[in-house]
This record gives sequence, C-alpha cells and structure tokens, in this order.
Amino acid sequence: MVKRAVVLISGGLDSTTCLAMAKAKGFEPVCLAVAYGQRHAVELEQAKKVCAAMGVSDFRVVSIDLRQVGGSALTADIEVPKDRPADEMSHGIPVTYVPARNALFLSLALGLAEVVGSTDIYIGVNAVDYSGYPDCRPEFIRAFESMANLATKAGAEGARFTVHAPLSGLTKADIIREGVKLGVDYGLTHSCYDPDAQGRACGRCDSCVLRKKGFEDAGVPDPTRYTESA
Repeated sequence: MVKRAVVLISGGLDSTTCLAMAKAKGFEPVCLAVAYGQRHAVELEQAKKVCAAMGVSDFRVVSIDLRQVGGSALTADIEVPKDRPADEMSHGIPVTYVPARNALFLSLALGLAEVVGSTDIYIGVNAVDYSGYPDCRPEFIRAFESMANLATKAGAEGARFTVHAPLSGLTKADIIREGVKLGVDYGLTHSCYDPDAQGRACGRCDSCVLRKKGFEDAGVPDPTRYTESA
C-alpha cells in the first residue's frame, strides 16, 4: 500500500527538490501551497506547474492573509534588501523573515496530514545556505514534531508524526545536484523575493544571490529568467 506524505510546496528550488525526494522515497505526495499575501505570489503559479510536471494528483492551496500581521518585507510595505554581501547575509535575521511562517505552514500541513491519514510531512527548510531564519533550524523542526505528537487526535491515539527536512544539512549546490539526479526541472521554479511584473527574478535579493551561487557551485546551468538589470 502506498504511503501518503503531505509536502509543503512553494514553487521554489528547495521545496521542489524536497518533493522529488519524497517521491523517490516512495511516498504519494499531497502537496500544500499557502497563499499568505506574499509579495512574490508568482511562486504559487510555479508551484502548480511543478506539481503538474511531477505527476502530483493532489495539489491544494490554503489562503491566509499575513498582510494583516505584517512585519516582513514579503508581507508589508518594507523594501526587500538587495546586493547584500555574503558576510552580512550570514549574520542576523533579515527583514524578509515572516514571523512564525514555518510554524503556521507546518500546522496547516499537520491538520491536512490528519485528514488524509498520513503521519509524514515534508518541508524544504535548509540550515546551511539560508538567510538566517530561526524557523529553518533543525531544533525547530524537532520541537514541532514533538508538539505534533502531543497536539493531535492521531497522536493521542498512538500515531507518531515525522517531519522530514531532508535538505537541512545540505548546501544550495548539494540540493541542486540532488535535484538534477532526480530529474527536477529547475526552470519551473521561482525563488526571487521581488520579481518584476512579468515574474522575472531580480537577481539581487538574498534568495536570488543564494540561488545563483548554488547553480554556479554545482556546475549546473542556471535556468532562471532574470530582469535585464540583473
């Protein structure tokens, strides 16, 4: 019998690779994207395309307006940082951090997992080449997993949830190499925090910089559509 796993999908490089890894482990994915009022909403269209290309039959979108919370350059009228040097990116928490976003996403995934009868959740967080977000750390993932087993009917009845974060210890280049092995089409993915009206990547935000360097270090051609000024 095929086991189902709820996979959080954003349309980005990391979550797409995570989906491919879940499929490679034999899981039937139930993919969950979240429309949270993000500046880069184009990623949701790419998530849909990624799931179609990878043969996902169950793709869902939950809408929550985090603009009502604000506090982030992705959900409020705050400028997205550009052209930050690597040493600056490796220290502190940038304004693109969305307060409690991964806790919220995982909670939605946990609820869906209970409904579809799954005890496995996949999330594409990365704790090596990342922008300093505290909710990408392995400690957070393990803490949420413990909470999931305490806070659910399934957990109370003996089920044990596992939150898989298979990218956690990988560099961006490692992630890309793994995805290429699994046949991921990175041309379908979107990572930019501040795309233009045509959905082209700015090439200068933290996410674009990390993505560019990842392809370069992996020795893989970068299929990203950038603006002419990038």
